[in-house]
Amino acid sequence: MKKVIFWTLSLALLFVTLTGCGGASYSDGTYMGISSEDEEGAYGEVTITIKDSKITDCQFVTWQRDGSIKDEEYGKVNGEISNQDYYDKAQFAVAAMKQYAEGLVAPGSLDDIDAISGATIAYDQFTEAVKDALTQAKKSG
Repeated sequence: MKKVIFWTLSLALLFVTLTGCGGASYSDGTYMGISSEDEEGAYGEVTITIKDSKITDCQFVTWQRDGSIKDEEYGKVNGEISNQDYYDKAQFAVAAMKQYAEGLVAPGSLDDIDAISGATIAYDQFTEAVKDALTQAKKSG
Protein backbone atom coordinates (compact mmCIF):
# COMPACT_ATOMS: atom_id res chain seq x y z
CA MET A 1 0.00 0.00 0.00
CA LYS A 2 2.86 2.38 0.82
CA LYS A 3 4.32 1.76 -2.65
CA VAL A 4 1.02 2.65 -4.31
CA ILE A 5 0.82 5.89 -2.34
CA PHE A 6 4.48 6.67 -3.09
CA TRP A 7 4.06 6.18 -6.84
CA THR A 8 0.76 8.04 -6.93
CA LEU A 9 2.35 11.03 -5.21
CA SER A 10 5.45 10.77 -7.38
CA LEU A 11 3.40 10.76 -10.56
CA ALA A 12 1.29 13.67 -9.30
CA LEU A 13 4.45 15.64 -8.56
CA LEU A 14 5.80 14.72 -11.98
CA PHE A 15 2.59 15.96 -13.61
CA VAL A 16 2.92 19.31 -11.80
CA THR A 17 6.60 19.51 -12.73
CA LEU A 18 5.92 18.81 -16.40
CA THR A 19 2.89 21.04 -16.81
CA GLY A 20 3.77 23.84 -14.41
CA CYS A 21 2.19 27.26 -14.64
CA GLY A 22 1.96 28.23 -18.28
CA GLY A 23 4.13 25.33 -19.40
CA ALA A 24 7.66 24.43 -18.44
CA SER A 25 10.68 26.01 -20.05
CA TYR A 26 13.80 23.90 -20.39
CA SER A 27 17.37 24.77 -21.27
CA ASP A 28 18.80 23.17 -24.39
CA GLY A 29 21.22 20.34 -23.68
CA THR A 30 21.50 16.71 -22.74
CA TYR A 31 20.45 15.63 -19.27
CA MET A 32 20.65 12.35 -17.40
CA GLY A 33 18.18 11.24 -14.76
CA ILE A 34 18.31 8.22 -12.49
CA SER A 35 15.54 6.41 -10.62
CA SER A 36 15.76 4.87 -7.21
CA GLU A 37 16.47 1.15 -6.94
CA ASP A 38 13.66 -1.39 -7.00
CA GLU A 39 13.37 -4.36 -4.63
CA GLU A 40 15.90 -6.29 -6.73
CA GLY A 41 18.46 -3.47 -6.68
CA ALA A 42 17.84 -2.50 -10.32
CA TYR A 43 17.42 1.13 -11.37
CA GLY A 44 16.58 3.11 -14.47
CA GLU A 45 18.65 5.71 -16.26
CA VAL A 46 17.30 8.12 -18.86
CA THR A 47 19.22 10.51 -21.10
CA ILE A 48 17.16 13.21 -22.74
CA THR A 49 18.15 15.84 -25.27
CA ILE A 50 16.29 19.13 -25.30
CA LYS A 51 16.24 21.63 -28.16
CA ASP A 52 14.05 24.76 -28.08
CA SER A 53 12.46 23.52 -24.81
CA LYS A 54 11.30 20.31 -26.51
CA ILE A 55 12.52 16.76 -25.94
CA THR A 56 14.16 15.68 -29.19
CA ASP A 57 15.77 12.43 -28.04
CA CYS A 58 15.38 10.01 -25.17
CA GLN A 59 17.34 6.90 -24.29
CA PHE A 60 16.27 4.66 -21.42
CA VAL A 61 18.13 1.73 -19.92
CA THR A 62 17.84 -0.17 -16.70
CA TRP A 63 20.71 -1.61 -14.78
CA GLN A 64 20.71 -4.76 -12.68
CA ARG A 65 22.19 -4.92 -9.20
CA ASP A 66 25.37 -6.53 -10.59
CA GLY A 67 25.96 -3.54 -12.90
CA SER A 68 24.87 -5.26 -16.09
CA ILE A 69 22.42 -3.58 -18.41
CA LYS A 70 19.04 -5.13 -19.11
CA ASP A 71 19.36 -5.93 -22.81
CA GLU A 72 18.99 -8.97 -25.07
CA GLU A 73 20.86 -11.02 -22.46
CA TYR A 74 18.42 -10.10 -19.70
CA GLY A 75 16.57 -13.19 -18.52
CA LYS A 76 19.33 -15.64 -19.45
CA VAL A 77 21.39 -17.63 -16.97
CA ASN A 78 25.09 -17.89 -17.85
CA GLY A 79 24.27 -16.80 -21.39
CA GLU A 80 21.62 -19.50 -21.88
CA ILE A 81 17.84 -19.45 -21.80
CA SER A 82 17.07 -21.83 -18.94
CA ASN A 83 13.46 -20.74 -18.47
CA GLN A 84 11.73 -19.62 -21.67
CA ASP A 85 8.78 -18.01 -19.87
CA TYR A 86 11.07 -15.93 -17.65
CA TYR A 87 13.22 -14.93 -20.62
CA ASP A 88 10.16 -13.91 -22.65
CA LYS A 89 8.89 -11.73 -19.79
CA ALA A 90 12.30 -10.15 -19.33
CA GLN A 91 12.56 -9.36 -23.04
CA PHE A 92 9.03 -7.95 -23.06
CA ALA A 93 10.17 -5.46 -20.41
CA VAL A 94 13.26 -4.57 -22.47
CA ALA A 95 11.04 -3.85 -25.50
CA ALA A 96 8.74 -1.72 -23.33
CA MET A 97 11.70 0.40 -22.21
CA LYS A 98 12.31 1.37 -25.82
CA GLN A 99 8.61 2.19 -26.30
CA TYR A 100 8.62 4.44 -23.24
CA ALA A 101 11.62 6.40 -24.56
CA GLU A 102 10.14 6.72 -28.06
CA GLY A 103 6.80 7.75 -26.59
CA LEU A 104 8.37 10.63 -24.69
CA VAL A 105 9.91 12.08 -27.86
CA ALA A 106 6.81 11.71 -30.06
CA PRO A 107 4.40 13.87 -28.05
CA GLY A 108 7.08 15.31 -25.76
CA SER A 109 4.90 14.74 -22.72
CA LEU A 110 5.11 12.10 -20.05
CA ASP A 111 1.34 12.47 -19.60
CA ASP A 112 0.80 10.79 -22.98
CA ILE A 113 2.72 7.63 -22.04
CA ASP A 114 0.78 4.79 -20.50
CA ALA A 115 2.30 1.98 -18.50
CA ILE A 116 2.51 -1.27 -20.40
CA SER A 117 1.10 -4.24 -18.52
CA GLY A 118 3.99 -6.52 -17.61
CA ALA A 119 6.47 -3.63 -17.61
CA THR A 120 5.17 -1.39 -14.85
CA ILE A 121 8.38 -1.44 -12.79
CA ALA A 122 10.24 -0.15 -15.86
CA TYR A 123 7.52 2.48 -16.30
CA ASP A 124 7.91 3.64 -12.71
CA GLN A 125 11.69 3.81 -13.10
CA PHE A 126 11.28 5.66 -16.41
CA THR A 127 8.96 8.32 -15.01
CA GLU A 128 11.16 8.87 -11.97
CA ALA A 129 14.32 9.17 -14.09
CA VAL A 130 12.62 11.56 -16.56
CA LYS A 131 11.49 13.74 -13.67
CA ASP A 132 15.06 13.84 -12.39
CA ALA A 133 16.42 14.82 -15.82
CA LEU A 134 13.76 17.49 -16.41
CA THR A 135 14.40 19.00 -12.99
CA GLN A 136 17.99 19.54 -14.09
CA ALA A 137 16.88 21.00 -17.44
CA LYS A 138 14.25 23.39 -16.08
CA LYS A 139 15.13 27.04 -16.57
CA SER A 140 15.10 29.14 -13.48
CA GLY A 141 13.39 32.48 -13.33
